[in-house]
Amino acid sequence: MRLDYPVASLCRVFEVSRSGFYAWLTHKPSRRQQGDERLKVAIKAVHRQSRETYGVRRMQPELQAQGFVAGRDRIARLRRELGMRCKQKRKFKATTDSRHDFPIAPNLLEQTFNPTRPNEVYVTDMVIPPAKRGDQK
Repeated sequence: MRLDYPVASLCRVFEVSRSGFYAWLTHKPSRRQQGDERLKVAIKAVHRQSRETYGVRRMQPELQAQGFVAGRDRIARLRRELGMRCKQKRKFKATTDSRHDFPIAPNLLEQTFNPTRPNEVYVTDMVIPPAKRGDQK
């Protein structure tokens, strides 16, 4: 914002001394910030190596083996700052049982989708199966 407004005005609005602003502008990052930056690079590497599947609990021992000693909360905070999330692997669930002896509805259209007038043909992919044999009362 200092390109749009005078520094003195900005410092007055934000209640910061001008000398404090200029000291902040030229200060070196703290050891903690430098360590966080190195750890971020390592986190990105482990994230890629694990095909984006490792969470914090699995990432911590991996980082420790590489010489980065950090707690789970710190790793989680840095992952949030980087916008990293692990991919959830979904279990396969079969939704179709083709091996059954229920009657199959006939294909009345036989792939001919050329109606000659409106409301002649309705198409759906919903099939309501008859009640299972054990469910009949």
